Amino acid sequence: MTKNQQWSGWGPTSQQPQQHYLVEPRHLAGGGDVRYVTEFLRASGWKDKSKNGGPAVFDSPDESVRIGFDPYIQPGGWTISGRQTATQEAWHATLGRQVPVEIVAGVTDALTRPKSAHAPNVWEPLQEQGWDTERGQHFTARSPDGDAFVRFHQSAPGQAHWWAGARNEHGRVWEAVFTPTTPMHLVQAFSTALADPQPVMRPLGHVPPSRRIRTTSVSVLPSQLSAWQQARITAARAATWASNAFATNQVRPQGPGARPYAKAGRKR
Repeated sequence: MTKNQQWSGWGPTSQQPQQHYLVEPRHLAGGGDVRYVTEFLRASGWKDKSKNGGPAVFDSPDESVRIGFDPYIQPGGWTISGRQTATQEAWHATLGRQVPVEIVAGVTDALTRPKSAHAPNVWEPLQEQGWDTERGQHFTARSPDGDAFVRFHQSAPGQAHWWAGARNEHGRVWEAVFTPTTPMHLVQAFSTALADPQPVMRPLGHVPPSRRIRTTSVSVLPSQLSAWQQARITAARAATWASNAFATNQVRPQGPGARPYAKAGRKR
């Protein structure tokens, strides 16, 4: 069975070119297709707990994190919750339904990967892309167009949280809030995806009505769209397989005289 047969994508099946738009800045591109997030989670081994006609719900393989998307309530959107563990306090994040899925995926994709050994820095990816930072009552970074921000907000001693949002000429478009106990590498993953200067693609009829955005019309074959989607799914499956294989080798019983797995192979 070919890869295309395994995953045919969720776009139209006709081979007639479809009009899409590259939209920038991405923080004003609109929510996008939630399957960009959910299919990656599924391919990464997360458990789909969704019910027909209800919100999307996914649990991590170890059931320590739950991700939900609910379009049926107001204001609706994404909720990400981590339960308390031996090394991590309980935490919670909410991202409005108009947060672009490519930015949501910055956080959710990071939850499927091992945490980097490097100390996280939420501000660094923003500053690298020319966001202005200001230190007042709260520490704030603002996008070059002035329409998006990330803020470390402290309402009272011990009551600090990360708050982000975007607006256009019509008013506030979306907000995202991370509780104080949210792992910092996840907040950095969010800021990295938010600051990414690459445009995102939206189909005809799904581009927000705003003079603050710039669009480039592109003609896309459904097979091209499916191939791009498949590449993302394949990457998730490959990373999950590699992680599972590594974990299996770590606990594999060693024979007499066998060297531990961690010491096998060439020295670096």
